[in-house]
Amino acid sequence: MGKIKTRILGLEEVEEKQKKEQKEKSALKKSQKKKEEKKEEQKKESLSIENNKEKKETTKEEIKKTQPRKRGKKHEENKKMIEKNKIYSLVEAVSLLKKFKKASFDESVEIHISVDETGLKGEADLPYSTGKTIRVKIVDDKVLEDIEKSKIDFDVLISHPSYMPRLTKFAKILGPKGLMPNPKAGTISTNPEETAKKFQKGVLRWKTESKFPLIHQMLGKISMKEEELIANIEKFIDSVGKKHIKKAFIKTTMSPSVRVI
Repeated sequence: MGKIKTRILGLEEVEEKQKKEQKEKSALKKSQKKKEEKKEEQKKESLSIENNKEKKETTKEEIKKTQPRKRGKKHEENKKMIEKNKIYSLVEAVSLLKKFKKASFDESVEIHISVDETGLKGEADLPYSTGKTIRVKIVDDKVLEDIEKSKIDFDVLISHPSYMPRLTKFAKILGPKGLMPNPKAGTISTNPEETAKKFQKGVLRWKTESKFPLIHQMLGKISMKEEELIANIEKFIDSVGKKHIKKAFIKTTMSPSVRVI
């Protein structure tokens, strides 16, 4: 049963007052209901605006992804010098890189290889320096102190087997950076000084991407002699193994790529 409202009959003033109060209550309820409805509409409108903004931003991103990347004038001119679908010899390809219009800095010479499987890795003892300074450190008490202080100022860390027990506590720091000495990488040695010289000379450790059968490696600078670049590229290709290589391209930092396999 609903709520029973009592009304005093016969007393006109009291009856009028009750009617007036009821009307005011009713009007107040309607006003509150309208306010709530207005708030709900504003909320929906605000959500709609936000959704539209997100859609517009997503559309812009999608457009950017689908639009072809704009290349510079030099890049386009260099591209015209490459014969479409031609597989160049290394001599021809390096000679072509040398003829390309250059950037204002000494560009790196890179090789990009598509192989038949992931998980390939190895070392290449290049005959010439790549032009990149490789910072090699041999583990001693000072190096251990620096690692303790999170000072990592080396690209390769060589360790004598006797230091490995003391290095294990830094595995979480060195491991993710690929700097933890291990036998497979050749960075644990009973003659660390000789091993350090080998790495400083230009021994490259390479591997495929974690999820894709691709290898990317810098092998020199465009300012190097052609024969030096060719020797480095040949040595690297031999290290990977031609039987594993599906396609190989060389390029400079800013140039188009030239297929060599």
